[in-house]
Amino acid sequence: MTVELTRRLGEFIAGVQSSDLPAESLSIIHAGFADCIGVMIAGQGEPAPQRLKAALSPPSGEATLLFGEGNAPAPEAAWINATAAHALDFDDVTLRLEGHASTVLVPAILAEAQALRATGERMVLAYAAGYETWAELACRDKDAHHAKGWHPTGIFGAIGAAAACASLRGLSAEQAACALALGASQSAGIMANFGTMTKPFHAGRAAHAGVIAARLAENGFTAALDALEHPQGFLSAVSPAGRFDLDSPVKPDRRWKLCEFGLSIKKYPVCFGTHRALDGILDLLKETPVDPARVASVRVCTSPVNTKILRNHLPQTALEAKFSMEFAMACALVAGRARLAELNDAFVRRSDVQSLMKRVSVTADERVDPASPEWGPDDVVLVEMHDGRRLQSRKVSTVRGDHELPLGREELWEKFEDCLRAGSSGVPARALFESLMALDRLGQVEQLPGLAS
Repeated sequence: MTVELTRRLGEFIAGVQSSDLPAESLSIIHAGFADCIGVMIAGQGEPAPQRLKAALSPPSGEATLLFGEGNAPAPEAAWINATAAHALDFDDVTLRLEGHASTVLVPAILAEAQALRATGERMVLAYAAGYETWAELACRDKDAHHAKGWHPTGIFGAIGAAAACASLRGLSAEQAACALALGASQSAGIMANFGTMTKPFHAGRAAHAGVIAARLAENGFTAALDALEHPQGFLSAVSPAGRFDLDSPVKPDRRWKLCEFGLSIKKYPVCFGTHRALDGILDLLKETPVDPARVASVRVCTSPVNTKILRNHLPQTALEAKFSMEFAMACALVAGRARLAELNDAFVRRSDVQSLMKRVSVTADERVDPASPEWGPDDVVLVEMHDGRRLQSRKVSTVRGDHELPLGREELWEKFEDCLRAGSSGVPARALFESLMALDRLGQVEQLPGLAS
């Protein structure tokens, strides 16, 4: 019997309370807020959010734009801020759930919380509601949505943000279900636009959609209360092969996916598909330093999904380079690291970087890891030198920053500080970081340092 997915999720969103959250979920949510706001500030000057801001030309409103660029109505603030948060592709990943949860949820919650003068506790609860809704839908399909050409952040993000904003606004179960249905009709995002400004636009548009969906639902706007499970509904429309589950009951608060899957916090400001190989080659270079000019070839063995996502083989801009395994390897060899300082057009176009990229080849590993079938069991890098030496990295199956190998608090702080420095922000970095890492104890959103509205 088909589960009443839309209605049951609406009931969950309307009924879940802060006291229901597992204790271990708080540190995950805190890290999600801190990491997202850090990369949002770092990305605020990028062309995508700045051109979106110019095109929208939003009037003054109740929500802060980019921690220091004026304010706007909450829907437009969520749109622009989420685009900035995803512009550098340095935001966290919900790997097994397909997508970047925080880059959609946090800007939507932050903007709407300012409109509602919400507490930190309500913001944390809204994040949990949004994440669990996103996870409930993503986990019902057996296949990776990337394989169909969907960008999961765009298609699931609009619904997740609708759930978060419905929670924040205290909607009834039926209103929340309508918000989800409205979010589903705004879901969008295709992988062909990776490596362009449109990829972060997917995240921004999803955040905006969530804010609008919850507001419309609160004001009596109608939508199908079976929009997610209907034969012509969301799951059927986006499923890569039609192998989705409509039989299992909806019990998101019985086994919290937030604790099961967590967040993978990015250590490097490039597509997550490069991170296992980056861990491998950087560890190798620590053990055996090499002269990049003496490298004859680099071969990376990675998953078939990565070979599709990492589509730029000889990038000429920093934006293109984020989706290039060739750049990631050349960057590691030339700079000995991969940080925000290397993600600029001048570095990408350096002759030594361009030369090295031409010596990198990528092969698809067709083996399947049952625990993570879309990503494969591990990545490995082989470096061949002109003198005949062959250097091989360790096999990397779990990246640093993954929820199974999380970054420590000090590592999170180092990334946050680096992001605020890159964004040339006047925001007090340490004070903001500490407030976000204890967000559930914040009296009102306005108390966040640097959040002037």
